[in-house]
Amino acid sequence: MLKDSYLVGLIGSGIGPSLSPALHEREADRQGLRCLYRLLDLDTIGVPPEGVGELLSAARLLGFDGLNITHPCKRHVVEHLDALDPQAEALGAVNTVLFEDGRAVGHNTDVTGFAASFARGLPDVPLERVVQLGAGGAGAAVAHAVLTLGAGRVTVVDALPERADELAGSLNRTFGADRATAAPPALLPELLAQADGSGGLVHATPTGMAAHPGLPLPAKLLHPGLWVAEVVYRPLETDLLRAARAAGCATLDGGGMAAFQAADAFRLFTGREPDRARMLAHLTDLTGPVPAPK
Repeated sequence: MLKDSYLVGLIGSGIGPSLSPALHEREADRQGLRCLYRLLDLDTIGVPPEGVGELLSAARLLGFDGLNITHPCKRHVVEHLDALDPQAEALGAVNTVLFEDGRAVGHNTDVTGFAASFARGLPDVPLERVVQLGAGGAGAAVAHAVLTLGAGRVTVVDALPERADELAGSLNRTFGADRATAAPPALLPELLAQADGSGGLVHATPTGMAAHPGLPLPAKLLHPGLWVAEVVYRPLETDLLRAARAAGCATLDGGGMAAFQAADAFRLFTGREPDRARMLAHLTDLTGPVPAPK
């Protein structure tokens, strides 16, 4: 049954700058609904990522309708859920939890959010060879999205080799043998050189976020034959995007993914169809103008 008032929230670390509260509350206002969106920051509360189950139980008892889940809890939360939708199950990562009929059900709107943003912002770039930096919860989602969009091969690079191996294996089981492989960070120079003119770089680690500033790789590895897609959106202009634009790369910021995944989560929370263009406009208003792709 549809309601007129909703209580939702976000669990993650260092989420103070998140724009999710404003995105959801503004769209609810435009639809004549009341939405209270609360931040449950692990750093502020003093709960480790492994304690996400405690926060989930508390939110359910307090009457939350649902939660968004972000770094570093997208995988940890899975074991505390009653059910997963097929996409979240395939990913092994959840970014949206819906409390319904006494159950906590996990979903993942990162895949559709990134796919929609990429198709909008980098519609004609080559996808033969894609190098992805990061194999965590966000990494799993964007790798699935890139392969769904038609990438020939994705090479997953992560500081934890076993995590990269696990994601590459999962991708091959879902999309077919040899569609993905894992590689150590030491091979980044060679991999990005091979992608020159035939692909690009997807960045899916927390590096560049307000709480984790810096570059995820040496700027000298970037060159005009690459495109660079970012998942970090706060700040919208990360150090990586600045370095990539300076190197002449086509770029995509994380704003579109943030707006479109929020739109899909809004639909789950409220049962109403969001205005996706309006939510992207909300994000633009909150962050300043989104630079046009080069």
